[in-house]
Amino acid sequence: MYDNEPVPGRNDVCWCGSGRKYKKCHEATDERLERLHSQGHEVLPRRLLKTPADIAGIKHSAEVNIGVLDYVGEHIKAGVTTAEVDRWVHDYTVEHGSVPADLGYEGFPNSECTSVNNVVCHGIPNEDEVLKDGDIINVDCSTIRDGYFSDSSRMFCIGEVGDERRRLVEVTYEAVRRGLAAVKPWGYLGDMSHAVQSCVEEAGFSVVREFGGHGIGLEFHEDPFVGFVGEPGEGVVLVPGMCFTIEPMVNAGAPDIDMTDPNGWTVRTKDGSDTAQWEVQLVVTETGYELLSW
Repeated sequence: MYDNEPVPGRNDVCWCGSGRKYKKCHEATDERLERLHSQGHEVLPRRLLKTPADIAGIKHSAEVNIGVLDYVGEHIKAGVTTAEVDRWVHDYTVEHGSVPADLGYEGFPNSECTSVNNVVCHGIPNEDEVLKDGDIINVDCSTIRDGYFSDSSRMFCIGEVGDERRRLVEVTYEAVRRGLAAVKPWGYLGDMSHAVQSCVEEAGFSVVREFGGHGIGLEFHEDPFVGFVGEPGEGVVLVPGMCFTIEPMVNAGAPDIDMTDPNGWTVRTKDGSDTAQWEVQLVVTETGYELLSW
């Protein structure tokens, strides 16, 4: 096979763990993948396609990930520090038998990222950053539960937010919805990327190029890199079992970013404009997609 992984005999148990014979389970899919690869299309190795057991495990993890963000949404307000938000996420996650995936990841010091106003991503929570009326904030948290990873983020509007900031948040959310609508089995990642980019740019905003989504499930970051600038019919083939995040970072101004913060993590818009991000996690199915975390 194209991925150098073993191929079961037709009457052997399928590699996916379903318990079914290979010929009744993944044989036709594998043959299609082999054919697409030979035609020059980009396809993921089969080890990155999630089995039914994997998906069940990811959903179990996502119960905590979703619950964390629900909790944040119920409590976040003006006067709260981003350090307080971090404590909420950490405590909720641990109390529900899980681990914050961000904490210690490549040296990251906190349990989640709090990105306020012009911070594109990887904002580090601190006691001195007090949320005030009119702010917009992205809270991005990732969860490990029984070895499975889930990941999502939401935008929160603090108090009375101005029209332009609120519109930025709403357009970014709509871009994620458009991206999801473009996810079809045996389509292409570029179909989704193009849908996101078109929605953003039609609204007069821009998409950050340097950061994007990613495969996820058995590890925090798996292939492929998921960009949000693309053309239909290009990129990785969307195969049932493929699990990844859609998380465009949308700037009110130009797409350029500033990565010079001394902390080595926090990314801002280069022109100081506001930015927003929503993140969902999904798995491609035989008929479309299933949301796993949001």
